[in-house]
Amino acid sequence: MSSMDDRGDAYENKFAHDAELKFKSEARRNKMIGHWAAEKMGHADPAAYAKEVILADFEEAGDEDVFRKLRSDLDASSATVSDDELRAKMREFLIAAAEEIQGQ
Repeated sequence: MSSMDDRGDAYENKFAHDAELKFKSEARRNKMIGHWAAEKMGHADPAAYAKEVILADFEEAGDEDVFRKLRSDLDASSATVSDDELRAKMREFLIAAAEEIQGQ
């Protein structure tokens, strides 16, 4: 029976590790896209704006809360970024963030 327990523990550990990796990758992605968007908008403090984007991700599950924040702020500025470009950048930064975290 201990082999079944060990197997269950291994699955639980993998699940916890994967969830932690996903959380860290998304947080880093949000920081990266926040800096990118701040540059597009000519924001005076990109680091502060990136923190706003990170906090926006806690509004609901998924990426739509971050997308809405960025879309709204980009629309309010003079920056012209399409929805497709914004979503592509979010994917690009998520991949880069995951690679950075796994490389640590």
